[in-house]
Amino acid sequence: MVVVALADQAPYPPPPGPYHPQQRPYSEPDYPDVPPKYTYNYGVADGYSGVNLGHSEARDGYRTEGSYSVDLPDGRKQIVKYVDNGDGLETEITYEGEAQYPEHTPAYRPPPPAYPAPHA
Repeated sequence: MVVVALADQAPYPPPPGPYHPQQRPYSEPDYPDVPPKYTYNYGVADGYSGVNLGHSEARDGYRTEGSYSVDLPDGRKQIVKYVDNGDGLETEITYEGEAQYPEHTPAYRPPPPAYPAPHA
């Protein structure tokens, strides 16, 4: 019992001093002086959900050009073409097909109310 009593009276270690993070001098990252150049394409065609879209783009220096397309819910296809020569974006939007608006039929119809027969 004597050992336990003496252990409880042991002093706690002093708290740590304030935190001072190591300061490192800032240096600007080195970027190559080569103009950007890339080309990419992607597309999605999902027969189950009906999603059909695509995008392609190419860049060489300050000139960027590309297009993307999407099948709209009204049956048309929207195509957007764009070009940027470094002086601003120019776009051209076109549509293929004719918009169709079929008659809406709800998938669920509540049953007619069931009233008890009147008593005579």
